[in-house]
Amino acid sequence: MRLDHIAYRVKDRYKTATFFEKAFGYKMGTSFEVKFDDGSHADCLVLVPPEVRNPDTSLWAYFSLQATPYQPVKSEYHAPPEIFVSDGGKDSIVGDWVAERDGVGGIHHIAYQVEDVEAVMKEWKEKGYAEFYTEEPITCKDPDLTQIFTKPSELTGVIYEFINRAGAGFCEDSVKQLMESTK
Repeated sequence: MRLDHIAYRVKDRYKTATFFEKAFGYKMGTSFEVKFDDGSHADCLVLVPPEVRNPDTSLWAYFSLQATPYQPVKSEYHAPPEIFVSDGGKDSIVGDWVAERDGVGGIHHIAYQVEDVEAVMKEWKEKGYAEFYTEEPITCKDPDLTQIFTKPSELTGVIYEFINRAGAGFCEDSVKQLMESTK
């Protein structure tokens, strides 16, 4: 399991993106609009971290350094998380969420990449760690990904997302379904 992305809901996605670019070195990635059936919308930006992962490595890996000829040191590294930023107008899912927080916004959820979303969902239900917004994970074929959201944790107040994807990127349809599930 690794930290995949942190999703913010904010008043102004461009000001927030500029902050992440200047303060942390993130770069602008994808942008898209999610349109909801009620006519409202959310505008989304994906920011990519300044570090570039070697395409020949997995998302996280172990490697050995030779401290001495006979004592290897094992170290772990992984790709840093993406940042997902969205805003929305009045009477939209994102706009209302920000308005409920006096216009400040903040972290909506933290996503962890897992091997098997359904297995983690089952484990968390059995152990009483969380309730989920939907009974089944949300899937998307292009790109191939599976996702699920918990309800806010009683211990941390955070919504957790579990995600498994074959490639990079977000699926606009699943973003819409996920946003609607946490309305």
